[in-house]
Amino acid sequence: MNMLDSMNAVIAYIEEHLLEDLNMPKLSKIAKHSETDIQKTFYALTGISIVEYIRRRRLSLAAYELQKKERSVLDIALDFGYTSPDSFTRAFKQLHGITPSAVKRGECLLKSYGKITFVLTIKGVNAMNYRILKKGKMRIIGIKKWFSTENDGQLTEIPKMWDSITDELRDRILALSNNDGVVGLCADMYDGGFDYWIGCMSDCECPEDLEEITIPASSWAVFEVIGSMRPIPNAMQDIWKRIYSEWLPNSGYEHAMLPEIECYSSGDMLADDYKSEIWIPVKNN
Repeated sequence: MNMLDSMNAVIAYIEEHLLEDLNMPKLSKIAKHSETDIQKTFYALTGISIVEYIRRRRLSLAAYELQKKERSVLDIALDFGYTSPDSFTRAFKQLHGITPSAVKRGECLLKSYGKITFVLTIKGVNAMNYRILKKGKMRIIGIKKWFSTENDGQLTEIPKMWDSITDELRDRILALSNNDGVVGLCADMYDGGFDYWIGCMSDCECPEDLEEITIPASSWAVFEVIGSMRPIPNAMQDIWKRIYSEWLPNSGYEHAMLPEIECYSSGDMLADDYKSEIWIPVKNN
């Protein structure tokens, strides 16, 4: 089963069991791929996590139920997995911007998130420049932070993390670097989010106030990115989506289930000709 078929099988299962317990081990078994594999693929193609997709679908259906008006808010909250009207109201208002009680009164301006379907479309007119690179074990030294993908929060919070880096910290990271570059690292996905690192590839000893992660030897598909890093979405986010929707399904490679790396060169990150790279760990199908 190829990855797009696997993702559609996961969506079909979610839709059939939307009000039941939906956990990643179960969805991984449906997809016949690892939990990390399906989480990363889903996020790259949609920009949200599977957990967030399930939340949006449940709250969209809850809005339909509320508009029928025959049932109480409590009954609907319990049906959709919430233990109290208060927790349901908080989640509902966060998504729809209106309380369940207001929907009952007919004050309806709601959001509806439909079922996702993954299809292979005809693309590839615009070239993607890449090379395959074999590299031994790597160490990344820097700082890390966990980001939730709920409501696409990572899209605004990761740039804030970059903005928070002081000149002193950036200079310290660059001084540790093997190649004079700064990297962003997308590591493990869990609890509806993922760890994101800012640091460098380094053979130096890790300072006590920084952290390190070791990445095993692997082959890497290295993609050239040309374009500004702002606004959002930007050039890099466009290449991320094309890697998962165009390149991986047709390349003869599959994801090696290691962290992914963004490499940032020196220069003006807001310039239209700014150059950066995306490193995807790969292995032969």
